[in-house]
Amino acid sequence: MEYTTLGRTGLRVSVAGLGCGGFSRLGLGTGKSEADAVALIREALDMGVNLLDTAAAYGTEAVVGAAIKGTAREKVVITTKAAIHTGDEKLSAETIVASLDRSLRELGTDHVDAFLLHGVPPGMYEHAAQTVAPALLREKEKGKLRHLGITETAPNDPGHVMLGQALDDDIWDVAMVAFHMMHQNARASVFPRTVRQGVGTLMMFAVRNIFSRPERLAETMRELAAAGEIPANVAVDRPLDFLIHPGGASSLMDAAYRYVRHEPGADVVLFGTGDREHLRTNVASILKPALPEADRRRLADLFGRLVGVGLDRPAHATPSPAG
Repeated sequence: MEYTTLGRTGLRVSVAGLGCGGFSRLGLGTGKSEADAVALIREALDMGVNLLDTAAAYGTEAVVGAAIKGTAREKVVITTKAAIHTGDEKLSAETIVASLDRSLRELGTDHVDAFLLHGVPPGMYEHAAQTVAPALLREKEKGKLRHLGITETAPNDPGHVMLGQALDDDIWDVAMVAFHMMHQNARASVFPRTVRQGVGTLMMFAVRNIFSRPERLAETMRELAAAGEIPANVAVDRPLDFLIHPGGASSLMDAAYRYVRHEPGADVVLFGTGDREHLRTNVASILKPALPEADRRRLADLFGRLVGVGLDRPAHATPSPAG
C-alpha cells in the first residue's frame, strides 16, 4: 500500500480509501450479510487500506465499528458524515451534533478522524459555515472529532460552486470532490486551492455508470456530439478504447482509478464494493503507475471542457445527500 498525508490534518492515509456507501454498501445493498461486510473491511485493512469512509445515511457505521473492533484505534482513519438538510429544510446544529453522537455510538469509538457535512448544496453553505460548523468545532474541543470537512453534491453542483465558497473559509480541513475522466473541471477550479490551503481531498465518483456500462457511454457520446460538445467523430461506440493497450490500462475501470489517483491535488481515491475480488482489483488499479502521458493529454483534449458528464448515480443506487 502507498500512503500520503491528508493535507494539513497530518493524518497518514492510504491512497485507496474504502467507501462504505454507494450501491453496494459493503455488500449489504446486494443481499450480503453483515458478517460478509465485516470480512470485506478486515480484508481491506489487511491489504493496508486504513481509511474507511462512511456516513449516517449509509447505514454501515455499525458494521464498520464491528470490523475495527480489536484494531488499535490509531491504525485506522475513520471519516463519517451527516446531512445538514432534508429537502429545503435546514437541520439545526443540535440535530447535527446528535447525529455525530449517534455515529460515535454506532462506530464504537470516542472520536472520528474527520466529520464531514454531507452533500452541501451552494444554497445551504451559509448555514453550514455560520450555524453548523461553530457547533461542531465546540465538539472538536471535546475530542469527538479531529478534523472538520465538507462534501459537495456533485450531480446538482457540477461547477463546484459550494467548494468555491468553502475554500474562502479556513474552517474545513477535508473536502470530498467529484473528479473523473470526463468531468475534469476540478483541475482548474478546486485542486490549486486545496493544495495551496492544505485541504485534504477525498476523491469520489472515479468510476460511474458511464465507464461500467458501454451502452451508457455510447449514448452519452451521441448526446454530446449532437450538442456540439465533442467532435462528431468521437461519438463512436467505444470512444475510450484508446486507453486500453500494452503499457496503458487493462480496462476502463483500471484507467478510471489510475486517472484520478495520479491527478495532482488528489489525496485519497474512494472506491466502493461488496465483493472481495473486486476489492483486490480496485486496490491493484489504484496502486498502478499513472496512465501514459499521451493518454492523459488525449483525455484532456477530448473531454477537458465538459462539465457534469457522467455524474448519474449507479443503477438502483439509493439516493443520498451527496447525490
